Amino acid sequence: KKKIEKLRKDIIHQVAFIESALDDPEHYSVDGYGEELLKVLRPVEKEVSRLIESSSDGKILKEGIKTAIVGKPNAGKSSLLNVMVGEERAIVTEIAGTTRDTLEESIYIHGIPLQIIDTAGIRDTEDIVEKIGVNKAKDAVDEADLVLYVIDGSKELDENDREIMELVQGKKVITLLNKSDLEKQILTSEIEQKLNGPVISISAKEETGIDEFYDALKEMFFEGQLEFNDEIYITNMRHKTALMNAKESLEQVVISIENQMPEDFYSIDLMNAYEELGFIIGESLEEDLVNEIFREFCMGK
Repeated sequence: KKKIEKLRKDIIHQVAFIESALDDPEHYSVDGYGEELLKVLRPVEKEVSRLIESSSDGKILKEGIKTAIVGKPNAGKSSLLNVMVGEERAIVTEIAGTTRDTLEESIYIHGIPLQIIDTAGIRDTEDIVEKIGVNKAKDAVDEADLVLYVIDGSKELDENDREIMELVQGKKVITLLNKSDLEKQILTSEIEQKLNGPVISISAKEETGIDEFYDALKEMFFEGQLEFNDEIYITNMRHKTALMNAKESLEQVVISIENQMPEDFYSIDLMNAYEELGFIIGESLEEDLVNEIFREFCMGK
């Protein structure tokens, strides 16, 4: 929302100046104003074009939902990352503690933008390098909008698991009981009592249970449980159409400037662009325009 608001603010300021100048030419001059206006409009038009391009499959993304993959060493975190990314991005071995730093990937899952952070396994360790990775993992949890907590479902919960559960309490969590291809040893009741979110059995190795995991992710997102940054999620074609209409109006302003048309032509198309962007966030023009003129140019007092 803030991105659209910023674009609208840039536009409405120009509309306010033009309207003020047309109404009070003795105090406000528009001589040579076209070039100044172009300096403002070019970045606005560029950003609107970027939003149109990135909304082509239903999304606007800068960074996405910050999503930390956490768990004990060798729980299958890196295997999960590789499944989600669709390639071997992380090194996977049977040796606990292979991942010693965070690894980041930006991906889409069913149109949902995620900034995935694969973290080092969380455990007490005397290894200096591994300890740094563990601390980074804890920082990633603090900053995350969503935590994917990976547990080895073939083993019973231990104190290390309970420490991690305490760490992620209060966060939006999807708990993934990995290694469902092996005999299940874990009881989910304790996890469900302590953590806020679904518990799903998967096998990252066999890639089973992944659809159920993605369904849970979609449900959390589209029910509004997950938010990310200050971006807008474009959910229907009307919003994309509004962006395209805004771009067309901005392009028309540029044409008017290049053809040295009267300034009131600029104002009409700028207002159209402003209104179209306002449609996306549910805001209108007229009161905003009056407020901007009063604030910036002290008219009507």
